[in-house]
Amino acid sequence: MSIDRRWRRCSACKNPIELGATYWVCNVSTCNRKRTGMVFCTVSCWEVHLPIANHRESWAVEKKAPLETLSEPPAVGARHEKREPRRIVTRATAAATQARPPREVLVVASRLKEYVRARSGFNTSDRVLEPLSKIVRDLCDRAIQNAERDGRRTVLDRDIPSS
Repeated sequence: MSIDRRWRRCSACKNPIELGATYWVCNVSTCNRKRTGMVFCTVSCWEVHLPIANHRESWAVEKKAPLETLSEPPAVGARHEKREPRRIVTRATAAATQARPPREVLVVASRLKEYVRARSGFNTSDRVLEPLSKIVRDLCDRAIQNAERDGRRTVLDRDIPSS
């Protein structure tokens, strides 16, 4: 009994690509999706798909086929990758999130720098982002309190305190 050494077939010429052999893939992500999964036995075969794919800029990436296949094929409809469990947000998890709000930068750096440069011609340090984010957080906290005081669950423009 001969052992089948085929891993996959070339997407262009349909020749077999053997286990452990070198093959090429397109660097464009749409050619490498699970459903598409285009593989090519030579760079010439990769070039065949270019006129059809209409990529702006692409190149062939050399890869190595696995040395062995799965001992038995996966069941129909089986998932190969392990997925993260879905995160279900309940009132309890929402309350926990409110207890410790994120301390990330809230200001878009490129827009801030663009504004300062247009307004004054000055450059802006990246170290400005955290203090400005703190000011934005404080304003948001006061706006939340104003909305709660008025019995609303939506923060409106009128809730933001004027400076």
